[in-house]
Amino acid sequence: MTNTDDIAALKQEVTELRNEVGLLKDRNEICALQYKYGYYLDKCLYDEVVDLFAEDGVATFLNGVYRGKESIRRLMCGWFRELFTQGHNGPVYGFFLDHLLLQDIITVAPDRQTAKGRFRCLMLAGTHESRPQVPGMPRACWEAGIYEHTYVRENGVWKIGVYDYSLLWQADYQRGWSVGGALLPPLTKIYPEDPNGPDELLPSMPPVWPETRVVPFHYPHPVTGAEWTGDPVGKHLKP
Repeated sequence: MTNTDDIAALKQEVTELRNEVGLLKDRNEICALQYKYGYYLDKCLYDEVVDLFAEDGVATFLNGVYRGKESIRRLMCGWFRELFTQGHNGPVYGFFLDHLLLQDIITVAPDRQTAKGRFRCLMLAGTHESRPQVPGMPRACWEAGIYEHTYVRENGVWKIGVYDYSLLWQADYQRGWSVGGALLPPLTKIYPEDPNGPDELLPSMPPVWPETRVVPFHYPHPVTGAEWTGDPVGKHLKP
């Protein structure tokens, strides 16, 4: 190998290492972005949550689709903030919403402009006995679900591009999760008929516990390389 070949090989190695470091940095930034979302949501900082979204972001919650940042503001600052803190941006006395995010799997696209992320959510929510309950919610409850998000690099900053939260189960703390069922009903009206409603209604709300569906994985099997193509709802035998 000539000296010229050595230099070319070294340059190629440096380029590959630089790209690898960039991908690691992207994964770290995206993971931090999602975790920060969770911390803001914990404390009902809904303005700060909305600022994490791309301008043309899309959010799916229950059976509703919110298109664009201002629509997502209706979801976070209209529906959630009015329901939980009566319009106050930030924590209020006697209400908590601890939002744990776990098991992060992040896949960055080769061009490093988009990425996919999967996170497990486990949430504990509660209203102290000294204040009124949140309408439609028990005084203490559990919730769990899966986030399968798409992230985009906008003006050099990673933001949430597609927000897709799949609610899997909710439960009254006192009664436990063996009872099951969803505490939140499906959405029935779109904006502007519902001032805080979505731009589009999906045909149905995805099933929740006691159904045990699989939220499709954005990544292939790490050993076989196969894409998962199973039935997300599954074939269940009911008693």
